[in-house]
Amino acid sequence: MDHNNLTLADIRAVATLLETRSFRSAAGMLGLSPSALSRQVSGLEERLGVRLFDRDTRNVYPTASGEAFGRVAHRMLHAVEDGMAEFDAHVSARQGRLVIAGLPSVTAGLLPQLIRDFSAAHPGIDLRILDALSGSVLDAVESGAADLGFAAGTVSTRSRLDFLPLMDDAFVAIGHPEGPLAEDRAYGWAEIVDMPFIAMAAGTSVRELLDGACLRIGTALSPRFEVSHLATAGALVSAGLGVTALPTLTLPVLDM
Repeated sequence: MDHNNLTLADIRAVATLLETRSFRSAAGMLGLSPSALSRQVSGLEERLGVRLFDRDTRNVYPTASGEAFGRVAHRMLHAVEDGMAEFDAHVSARQGRLVIAGLPSVTAGLLPQLIRDFSAAHPGIDLRILDALSGSVLDAVESGAADLGFAAGTVSTRSRLDFLPLMDDAFVAIGHPEGPLAEDRAYGWAEIVDMPFIAMAAGTSVRELLDGACLRIGTALSPRFEVSHLATAGALVSAGLGVTALPTLTLPVLDM
């Protein structure tokens, strides 16, 4: 009995023939002619030294040896499929595309160093960064437009998403060196929001957190300016038009 010349094509041929009980049907599924499949099975039987199938003009019947070989064939095919799935996962980890959605403060302040390290370790992965507000970050991940996202503040529970806290960030007050925050001392939150205040627009995670902080001290935020971009807030502060309060992660983004 010659096992050395057994091929994956032989194993698939037997498994398919057992399933269809027809050379014509099995050959069609395997992309062969019926005569080519018949020769392949006959050659396998000769190498194994046993008859796997009994044939007549219309039908194919597995012998006891054919049934036994079929059970082995199915186990081998499943092992091959599992092995290829494992290999595909390995290749996918080295090649492909990763889409990251994140707040502008995160994509500019936190991700560059992480992306540099990741790209060095995985040069075959193409990275795409989506800058978005917190709600849009969640929408992008939930819809599949992004593979993962970085948001801030309190996120609503979404059944299709998993959330993992990564870090805590502190807010800092920012003002012109000759402005309302010029004194070298600690300032209270109630005192800061009473100054000409430059706030991020409603709907941003920063604004959500600041409004919550105001509610906790029994006041409301009444900004002098509302802006949508961090660079704009930084430019207004630099011009001496007011103060703002932002997470430290946003500081590299400010145009000051």
